[in-house]
Amino acid sequence: MATARIPQGADIIGAAVPRIDGPLKTTGVARYSLDHHFPNLVHGVPVQATIGRGRIRSLDASAAEKMPGVLLVMHHGKIGNVYRTFPRQQDGSMAETRPPFEDDKIYYWGQYVAAVIAETLEQAKAAAAAIKIEYDAESPDVRHDLSAGYEGPHDSSWKRGDPDKALSEAPVTIDQTYVTPVETHNPMEMHGTVAVWDGENITLYDSSQGVVSHRTIMSEVLGIPRENVRTVSRFIGSGFGGKLSPWPQCTLAAAAARQLNRPVKISVDRRMMFSNVGHRPRTQQRIRLGATKDGKLTAIRHDFYTQTSQLDDFVEHCGEQTPFLYSCPNLEVTTALTHRNVGTPCPMRGPGAVPGLYALESGINELAWKLNMDPVELRLKNDADHDEGTNKPFSSRHWKECLTTGAEKIGWSKRTPGIGSMRRDGKIIGLGLGSASWSAARIPATASVELCPNGRVCVRSATQDIGTGTYTLFAQVAHAKTGVPLDRIDVFLGDTNLPDGPTSGGSMVTSAILPAATTAVNQAVDRLLHVAALTPGSPFHGSKPDHLTIAQGRVVPKPQEPGQPKVVGASYSASADLTANGVPFEEVLRMANLSSISATGRTFPSFEDPKAKQYSMHSFGAHFAEVEWDPEIVRLRVSRIVSVFDCGKIINMGPAKNQILGAAIMGLGMSLLEETVYDPRTGQPINGSFADYLVATCADLPDLDVTYLDYPDTIVNEYGARGVGEIGMAGVAPAITEAVYHATGVRVRELPIRIEDLLQSKITAV
Repeated sequence: MATARIPQGADIIGAAVPRIDGPLKTTGVARYSLDHHFPNLVHGVPVQATIGRGRIRSLDASAAEKMPGVLLVMHHGKIGNVYRTFPRQQDGSMAETRPPFEDDKIYYWGQYVAAVIAETLEQAKAAAAAIKIEYDAESPDVRHDLSAGYEGPHDSSWKRGDPDKALSEAPVTIDQTYVTPVETHNPMEMHGTVAVWDGENITLYDSSQGVVSHRTIMSEVLGIPRENVRTVSRFIGSGFGGKLSPWPQCTLAAAAARQLNRPVKISVDRRMMFSNVGHRPRTQQRIRLGATKDGKLTAIRHDFYTQTSQLDDFVEHCGEQTPFLYSCPNLEVTTALTHRNVGTPCPMRGPGAVPGLYALESGINELAWKLNMDPVELRLKNDADHDEGTNKPFSSRHWKECLTTGAEKIGWSKRTPGIGSMRRDGKIIGLGLGSASWSAARIPATASVELCPNGRVCVRSATQDIGTGTYTLFAQVAHAKTGVPLDRIDVFLGDTNLPDGPTSGGSMVTSAILPAATTAVNQAVDRLLHVAALTPGSPFHGSKPDHLTIAQGRVVPKPQEPGQPKVVGASYSASADLTANGVPFEEVLRMANLSSISATGRTFPSFEDPKAKQYSMHSFGAHFAEVEWDPEIVRLRVSRIVSVFDCGKIINMGPAKNQILGAAIMGLGMSLLEETVYDPRTGQPINGSFADYLVATCADLPDLDVTYLDYPDTIVNEYGARGVGEIGMAGVAPAITEAVYHATGVRVRELPIRIEDLLQSKITAV
């Protein structure tokens, strides 16, 4: 099969470009964090608490310490100096603020209570099992009802008008509660750390979505200067938000390596993934909507509880998208934080927006039924022409087109509104939709570009590629600006020895790195052209630099307009092939006796940009879902998902579509399969393995259709690009639950959808 041709030059921006790191991954050359091995490397195994609440009465490690290969056993009082991080600092903090072994209290099942370091992994595991621990156990609080026993505040984060009065006066109202469960991050690459000390300096090879912030955090944890810490994460097997901040195993590896003066590797196994490295917290959201009889929204109240741990106040901001998605004069969003005996939650793909829009969009869908109005029509009727939360204009908003395009692609005009009224091949068909939105911004970033004497271009930044195609985005910019082929562009990421780069979270890396990379390439090329014009012996000596350009990696004269003076030193005609008259840039370096030419570019954050601060910046989208329901065997299948998004200019269409496809599949899992269940007696996640925790597989995949609207948002950056990773999961769940209601008549308000729910359906087969 012929390989598709990749557009060249500036046309490469927006094309579907194969990832330049793909061959490294498929051939096994790419080294992930735990692939790093060093002389005298030793292994650590954490010991987990077997109760969900209480205190350690005694811990006997004497037998373990005498076992073959055991070098160190760490526990409360025997870990050395490790510290808490300053809360809410700009560069982040530890995901779990309590350092390991800080006290003898147990806050959740699986909490690390000791760690064994031994010569081999098998020896460490055997010794860990030999440690004897006795507890004073108490009953853990893992109650599902987040309002149970809650006496704290309900903080109002957004308010306008008088929503309570408007609700009392509204002709049509909706008042329902929607629940999303605990979901566990399960990337293919689990967490792990290799810690290597060299005198007073430490290098941490950790699976991290933010190596720069990781460096700052670990310097505080270890009590050493920031410049003494290096963090490396060149390849990551996905993170989905779970790897934004360091987790306790990183502290344990660093502390053990410091005591032993040997490299230490600690890996988190799949079981630990369910207790020790975060999760999407349970949410309980009450949505109250008021509307006129013709469907105009008059009031929105979004009041939610969100679960957190006993240790940390992590808030799942479910109401972030509520203030601006719809036009409504009276609105309030309130938050209540409920503490439970579970590990500390953390962001998970689309944090806040995914559970929040499940509730809001489900409420909108229910309102449409109550009004006897088409749910697409209801949304179009309540479109907002500006951000009513901040009273700012949108930098770009094409949500209406997302709705109308998606409706056309899924065949919404053929939808009949009656429950169970659509049939195909002996199955009942249901259609549903859910809207999506996600904030956009520029965050600080730095990148350097070097024109090398071997004819290659090197791009460097300490951001990281979490599997989304960041390596290739840098290469695309370098190629678009220089014409150097992709196979001669080297991109170096994921190392704090490189220029500071942004954390890979919030779908903001692309919009951040583009200005930095563009500036760096432009400056390097500008310096090259000056060198070509100033160097004796250069064919362009004596030319004006602004009469020169670079094409396909060669310095060439710019196309000459009639009447312009001839470019000095250049054999040139207006119709000549520019590259045929040019000089390879590495030859210019040789003529000037330069080892290389480099430049550094920086992205300044949008909150410091007077123009950007005048706008509300977001991406928008819509998911449409089709389900097939066979009541005779109680079989439900999502058969189609159509997704349409307004995410500005797409830089690499291949990975961008993959992002939405993957997010839609995660949304399917959220809707039908995923839930972490805790044993109320011990607080243990009882389905903490891939044998019991269900995720979508290839057999579950529906027909997937992704469309991007092409509306560059130049308020965000010169390319007009916004992020695509987070928004793709928002809106999937309400689209599926609405389709299920349309097919079965069963309204599911607590995810995931269960067979027990569907057995309530009164719809029968033909």
